[in-house]
Formats: sequence, structure tokens, C-alpha cells
Amino acid sequence: MLVLTRKLKEAIQIGDDIEITVLAIQGDQVKLGINAPKHIDIHRKEVYLAIQAENSAASEAPEASLTALTAKLKQWKQP
Repeated sequence: MLVLTRKLKEAIQIGDDIEITVLAIQGDQVKLGINAPKHIDIHRKEVYLAIQAENSAASEAPEASLTALTAKLKQWKQP
């Protein structure tokens, strides 16, 4: 892990496209500003982990659930 020290309004550059700037420091909280291309997802770690868990659970759906969903979709598409 790379550890860097930054002061208020100082930045960190990651590659050519990502810049992280320290916007505010209040007590034990640091407010960061992140400039990155729109196609790069940026999440707090706890949100990222929750998304990964949901995606994993969704990919492991029981076959019976998928069969029932397929049947309902077929009924819905029929005129």
C-alpha cells in the first residue's frame, strides 16, 4: 500500500485521468473531491462491497426461480 500525506487543497494524480483533492478536514473526517472520467465507477468501499455481494447473490439464483421468471416473461410477451 502506498501511503501519502496531503494538506488541504493538495491533490493526488492517478494516471492521466484521475485526480483526488483534499477539499476539507473537519475533526476526524476528510472530504475528498474526485475528478475521473464518467465511465469509471466511484463508490465508498462499504457501498462497493454491498454491490458485489448483491451481484454475487443474483448470479447464484436457484434454477427454479429462473424457470418461473422465464415462464412469466413468456406469458407477458404473448398478445
